Amino acid sequence: MRISPKSSALRGGLFVTLTAILAVAFVAIHAQSVRGSELRHTPLVRAIEKAVPSIVNIRGRKTVRPQAGDGLADGARRVNGMGTGVIIDERGYILTNFHVVDGVSRIHVTMFEGESHIATLVSGDASIDLAVIKISSDKPLDVIKIGTSSDLMLGETVVAIGNAYGYPTTVTEGIISALHRTVEVSDTQQYEDLIQTDASINPGNSGGPLLNIDGEMIGLNAAVRIGAQGIGFAIPIDNALDMAARLLTIERLDNHWHGITGRTTGTVPGGQFVVESVVRGSPSDEAGIRVGDTIIKVGGQTIERALDLERSLIGKSTGSKVPVTVKRDSLTQQLNLVMTARSPGRSDTVAESAWTELGLRLQSVPTSQFRQLTSRYRGGLRVVAVRDGSPADRQGIRDGDVLVGMHIWETVSMENVAYILRHANSSQVKF
Repeated sequence: MRISPKSSALRGGLFVTLTAILAVAFVAIHAQSVRGSELRHTPLVRAIEKAVPSIVNIRGRKTVRPQAGDGLADGARRVNGMGTGVIIDERGYILTNFHVVDGVSRIHVTMFEGESHIATLVSGDASIDLAVIKISSDKPLDVIKIGTSSDLMLGETVVAIGNAYGYPTTVTEGIISALHRTVEVSDTQQYEDLIQTDASINPGNSGGPLLNIDGEMIGLNAAVRIGAQGIGFAIPIDNALDMAARLLTIERLDNHWHGITGRTTGTVPGGQFVVESVVRGSPSDEAGIRVGDTIIKVGGQTIERALDLERSLIGKSTGSKVPVTVKRDSLTQQLNLVMTARSPGRSDTVAESAWTELGLRLQSVPTSQFRQLTSRYRGGLRVVAVRDGSPADRQGIRDGDVLVGMHIWETVSMENVAYILRHANSSQVKF
């Protein structure tokens, strides 16, 4: 059969038309597939993806000693412990609950990618159930994105991530059920001002983050109510980091001091750290830092809260100069803070300050004696004198009492008292 030029052209046109239709259909199907993938990649998924590289699993064996009335006759026993932690500094500092690492002689830390480390306990406080541990890494580590707990809303979506029952990186979703809860989880442990959530928090989640929908850490998972269904609790992040700053002071870690206290104004991230007091003759005083200054940067580290200040100074050598950028009267100034060791005689000064500001004469209690008190605290200071009319006298402190804490801080040593005197108004301290 002969094909005329006309019919050939017609068929050619039909082929082009069919090809175009198929191409449009392919593009439409492909676009639908892309849209489907985008719908799966929800804000919740993105929040989790951002957070998990900075979350670690913690495990180790610990010694559990029987308490009076628990029915155990065999004395101390070894158990497997587990928990979670969050990286708060790229050098390997990790924040977790104290009970996760308490009594653990060899702390095993596993990263999200599977890399394992042995961590050291840097600092811890049983009374606030927080601890900082550290791992060594040859590269900077991912740091958790920090939000704020100052603007939390009932009903807002939250995510808990942790080593639940030993299953790494377990993710649970829920809402904020309540705020400012006081929870007694045992005869020896009570938490105050907690976030309550129905995101499942199980054994092993302790020390892990509670995230908002933006992937920001707004709480540290801390407690499970035994026998309850769908009720878990977290320490608000603003409180947790204020307490973490005390655990990571350069006085405790490096035997250095700076001599300033401050407060965060505005919402973090994006807040400003304003100086509230400067100890006369301190390194900060010598550097020219003044009350009312806003500290913008220290050694290249942006400062938004007290923890940032301590982190920026950790590991600096004695005598080194650290550049400090402050804002004063709308003008930016560059200062130099010289790293200075604590004076050996500062404990005597602290004792006198405790007497003049608090009205207390204090004496260390030997560990062996303190353990006989069967207290949940790590230690305390015995009150040997109370000044008439002083803040301590007005609050009912008496000779012979053992001071185990003031407000949120423990008082195991005079160094603890020194910290409290620098960071709190003595007339408002709660014993």
